[in-house]
Amino acid sequence: MAESLVWLVPLLPWLAAGWIGIGWLLGRNRGEAGERGTARVASGTALLALLILLVLDVQALWTGAAPGQVVLGQWLASGEYQVLVSFALDGYALLVATLVAFIGLLVIRFSVNYLHREAGFQRFFMILSLFTGAMLLIVLAGNAALAFVGWELAGVSSYLLIAYAYQRPVATINATRAFLSNRIGDAGFMLGLFLCLHLLGTLEWDGLARGAGELGQLSAALVAAGFLLAAFAKSAQVPFAPWIARALEGPTPSSALFYGALMVHAGVYLVIRLEPLLMQSPVLLALLVLVGGLTALYGFLGGLVQTDVKSVLMFSTSAQVGLMFLACGLGWFELAAWHLVLHAAWRAFQFLSAPALMHLMHRPTRPVPAWLRGRRWLHTAALQRFWLDPLANWLLVRPTQALARDVRAFDEHVVNRMVGLPASISLVSSLAQWEQRKQLKGGVLDGDTGDVGRARGAAGHLMEWIASGLQWFEERLVLRGGEQGLQSLIQRLGTYLTEVERLLSHPRYLLLVILATFVVIL
Repeated sequence: MAESLVWLVPLLPWLAAGWIGIGWLLGRNRGEAGERGTARVASGTALLALLILLVLDVQALWTGAAPGQVVLGQWLASGEYQVLVSFALDGYALLVATLVAFIGLLVIRFSVNYLHREAGFQRFFMILSLFTGAMLLIVLAGNAALAFVGWELAGVSSYLLIAYAYQRPVATINATRAFLSNRIGDAGFMLGLFLCLHLLGTLEWDGLARGAGELGQLSAALVAAGFLLAAFAKSAQVPFAPWIARALEGPTPSSALFYGALMVHAGVYLVIRLEPLLMQSPVLLALLVLVGGLTALYGFLGGLVQTDVKSVLMFSTSAQVGLMFLACGLGWFELAAWHLVLHAAWRAFQFLSAPALMHLMHRPTRPVPAWLRGRRWLHTAALQRFWLDPLANWLLVRPTQALARDVRAFDEHVVNRMVGLPASISLVSSLAQWEQRKQLKGGVLDGDTGDVGRARGAAGHLMEWIASGLQWFEERLVLRGGEQGLQSLIQRLGTYLTEVERLLSHPRYLLLVILATFVVIL
């Protein structure tokens, strides 16, 4: 039966990525001479994956029913919990997977000429194949654990392609911001996995659908809330919307595949999978309506003031995806599913034709509408993208940077002094400095009595090096004894405690202590 080969669908693009990467490391496909072989492997595996899916589609049409859940074996087991290697081959999964494979193949073929003679040609196709397999796994996974594997690989691939031109600081900064924004959603996904196992005892999508009716409103809301956070972050919904505009630093084919056609819809696909759970929680449905509506408004107004084609398409994508979340919140999950499929196909075409469109048009975008220009405050807000980036900096980035500075100060002024290291030098660099000083001073350090003997042979030199290190440790880190050593120890401890008290006097640490107290009490 064709469904027994479904595991090849995500695996084939990954094999292509591995082949390209290994060939590059061995020097067999580098430069312009290796472009043809790289392109053939990437497009060939994508075509084979598409053919397998088409066979499954024809089989489903011929028999009048999709194969449904296909279990190929057990992946993990711990006590009463187990994770299966399963695939969901219902009608919706087959439709979306076929679309993913088809668009992936088109983008790969388009990229062959678009990236011709680029220095990172092989790297681009390797990451593109990795992403194609990840998206196919997200769509075809029969349980949340396998979907999470594809979810993470898609996030890593997006980071690598946003930072494709890693020599440019803007590209690396934008890739990092996008990556970290998605990590917040990944935390929600892991919370959802834990709650599914704890409350339902299964991670299978069909098991979640069957067990949703047995959960109360609060339990269903808790399980779905984690997945919902992941969906909001992956699909760039408010307040995570700004990261997707930063993703435009990548090449146009990757923008078409990641943020125009496929990955931006992964959150919507996840929400549609969670329909039985969400229908048990009116609060989360209302949240979907609110977040989707705000994102649609954000994308609509932001797109009116953009001055380049890719940014206009990106904001339009945000608005359309927001409407899909809005439809799910209203209970129109089937409408959202059709909207996803049609929008993915149309947006892929628009992104891929954008470079040619810029050459045909005298001006890249339409002018700002008069009604928006007349409302200066709204026009300014749209130009500033509603200040979501500065708000994120104020709420998340700056406190994190301040915390990092305090941790570094604590490490330098307390921990390093405790072990006798210089304030700004770590253990490794201190040993390297010690070895360098030994060579400069003929093998004798300050305070070194030269008692370490000379040895012969490899083993002897190794023992000599260890003995010298231990002697240095004794001379520099162990207390010398006597009143002077005790007094010095007391003074050091006083200095450390003063530094700790100074750091803990900051309001953010007081808040952390209060929160920790509540956690312990609860």
